[in-house]
Amino acid sequence: MRNSVEFVVYGDYALFCDPLLKLGGEKCSYQVPTYNSIKGITESLYWKPTLIFVIDTIRIMKPIRMESKGVRPIDYNTLKNTLANYTYLKDVCYQVRAHFEFNMNRPDMAFDRNEGKHYSILKRSLEMGGRRDIFLGTRECQGYVEPCVFGEGKGFYDEYGDIHLGNMVHGINYPDETGRDQMEVRLWNPVMRNGVITFPRPEECTQVRTISEMKPKHFDHTNVESADALLASWGEGGIER
Repeated sequence: MRNSVEFVVYGDYALFCDPLLKLGGEKCSYQVPTYNSIKGITESLYWKPTLIFVIDTIRIMKPIRMESKGVRPIDYNTLKNTLANYTYLKDVCYQVRAHFEFNMNRPDMAFDRNEGKHYSILKRSLEMGGRRDIFLGTRECQGYVEPCVFGEGKGFYDEYGDIHLGNMVHGINYPDETGRDQMEVRLWNPVMRNGVITFPRPEECTQVRTISEMKPKHFDHTNVESADALLASWGEGGIER
């Protein structure tokens, strides 16, 4: 696929939290990553408001295992520590195939639609492990990214058949990507077939609920060109990553 990248992301722990289980202060991970969590990882490789990343498929390479930990998070009402149990995924590894498209809802970024430039920077950033830190769902779960060929290697679920994962969050719609002045949540019912999950595009999701009103942030030539100059100085060794 045009502008496509393939990479493997892995780490010791992951927490792709089910929002319904956060109401009591506890956190419990979904069995697999959400679309938006993988999109966020891809944007940590390289992102500009000119682009929209589309996640095509993900391959679950290792068995789904969970581990519960006692933690002491901050209680936001009292600003003191409280007690909670977080249930993490343990020893995770995913192969991802994604591509980018230009954000046509951002006419203010039309001057920056240089496909070759963005694709070259994306490939170089992937080879370096990303421009920003990689997190597997939450800040305490550090992840690592490397280029790969999607489908290579043996996965734990290669001959497992279909696994229905129930209703879960697909992702969030933001106004600068939809053209609507509201934030929305998307739900779907994923099926993992022999370890591979094929994501529908965000606009293909039929279960969409409005969360709140929201206005997009606007960019102009000044702050975009300043960001380009800063990134160029990184590449020249002027600023350390």
